[in-house]
Amino acid sequence: MRFWALVLVLALAACSSPSGPQPAPLPELKESARVRALWSARTGDADRFIFEPALAEGALFTAARDGTVMRLDAASGRSAWRVSAGTPLSGGVGTDGRMVAVANEHGDVIALDAANGERRWSARVSSEVIAAPAVGADLVLVRSIDNRLSAFGAQDGKRRWAYQRAPSSLIIRAPAGVTIVGDTAFAGFAGGKLTAIALANGGVRWEATVALPKGGTELERVADVVGDPAVQGREVCAATYQGRVGCYEAASGRQVWARDISSLTGVSLDARYAFVSDDRGAVQAFDRTNGRSVWKQDKLAHRQLSLPQPFGEFVAVGDLEGYVHVLARDTGAFVARYATNGGAVRAAPKAIPGALLVQTQNGALHALAL
Repeated sequence: MRFWALVLVLALAACSSPSGPQPAPLPELKESARVRALWSARTGDADRFIFEPALAEGALFTAARDGTVMRLDAASGRSAWRVSAGTPLSGGVGTDGRMVAVANEHGDVIALDAANGERRWSARVSSEVIAAPAVGADLVLVRSIDNRLSAFGAQDGKRRWAYQRAPSSLIIRAPAGVTIVGDTAFAGFAGGKLTAIALANGGVRWEATVALPKGGTELERVADVVGDPAVQGREVCAATYQGRVGCYEAASGRQVWARDISSLTGVSLDARYAFVSDDRGAVQAFDRTNGRSVWKQDKLAHRQLSLPQPFGEFVAVGDLEGYVHVLARDTGAFVARYATNGGAVRAAPKAIPGALLVQTQNGALHALAL
């Protein structure tokens, strides 16, 4: 298990070490749109983990390394409640608007009532959790880094089922979560596997190979799915480190298209495009129907970009210096930039009604509008 932290440390440290590639200078904005902050709040420091806010029923839920969990009004940023989970946390929040779930590196899972923050139950999984739990269909799904997916009843916390793949001796230490759609959970695993799992019993509906491990060393053969699988319409897409990004029919797992690309953050979708930040700091857009390259923005090289977030006619992406870069969705041209002054933006910006939500590593939460 001592190897599990190795890959991400190497991949990110190489971007900013004195002997490695340096972050590209900020591109000049010739005609910049104005980004304004609608509101801001403090959520708590993330330390070395990645905390991403969750939106449900007009409310925002956030978590922090020190165990703080908060509910805020999405329109104003006002806090409705703030509680302690009673233990340091290691990943973001999962919620369906009724239940809030968080977890930590010891495998502890804590469920809170979304209305008032009261603890409902706690459970334990087999190893460290660094991705936000998924809540839906009256279940809480927890993806631990030992290639296991555990399902608990949302009301009572009793284990319903578990799905296990063979663990790998060397993995990419980046959040790889779960996406619930209808009666199916989509989850990515080490070794480049994307799996559709029946929520009723944990049975496998289909499995696809996004990328095959290849190379002469164990490090070169790491090809893990990263980020949450992205679902749009009848397709589910996933990205891997040192592998590919691919889209598949959600019902059958049949491959629609795949492109060679290495990512540390995953893939996002809108009605037309798939967006990826590659591990060298380029943002790329692909046609969702056939995988054709639409544009590539490479002026942010080695800036350790977050997952790009489409919103309206724009795409937003955060970087290691706390900047949020706004690109034109159809061309990749720079439109605007916002300095959070709050540490790196590693969590993907989140589109909420009327705004873009950004959470920084030092615990600042910003609701932004163009």
